[in-house]
Amino acid sequence: MREPYVRQLKLGPMDNFVYLVGPQASDEVVVVDPAWDVEAIAQAVAQDGKRVVGAFVSHCHFDHINGLPDLLAKWDVPVYAQREEVQFSPELRELSGALRPVGPGEEIRVGAQAFQALHTPGHTPGSHCLLAGDALVSGDTVFINGCGRCDFNGGSPEEMYRSLSQVLAKVPDTAKLYPGHDYADVPVASMETVRQKNPYFAFDNVDAFVAFRMRPRK
Repeated sequence: MREPYVRQLKLGPMDNFVYLVGPQASDEVVVVDPAWDVEAIAQAVAQDGKRVVGAFVSHCHFDHINGLPDLLAKWDVPVYAQREEVQFSPELRELSGALRPVGPGEEIRVGAQAFQALHTPGHTPGSHCLLAGDALVSGDTVFINGCGRCDFNGGSPEEMYRSLSQVLAKVPDTAKLYPGHDYADVPVASMETVRQKNPYFAFDNVDAFVAFRMRPRK
């Protein structure tokens, strides 16, 4: 797998990670989950000599999309969101002309390279991850040591189990996980390390996973 260009930006009061992702040999990038500080995003784009050609929304929660209006005012680019998330989210539907709904496994071209949108419901019905070469940008589907909550509106622990045990199981161990929040002692880890240490990858049946994921929060 090719190693892409990935720039990780920690922004906002909720330890969000916003990403610039594109081919190494191109100046074209998509902004993954534009939120909190579009000016900081623009500064990073300029510093690295990049050009924004799109936005990729992992899911519709406010802390991942609140920068979209400012981003679209600065750059007239398409916004890629999963079809089920568009149906679920009135905020995304307000984007109208900029919106590009995508299906499971659909390719998103950035420069000469094709990245893949992996539908990973569980946190929300249309959560999806961006697989860009050997980088998995996961939003709130999976973190270095955890996975997204499933007790919010639209959440499903059963779907989350399938997303982790089936969809993300196909992502190679050598791929690097770039999560949606800085919730661990490291900001990036290999999928091999994540599978070894993240407790949500340890379950071999959905009932045990659901019981653990939905245990009372302290």
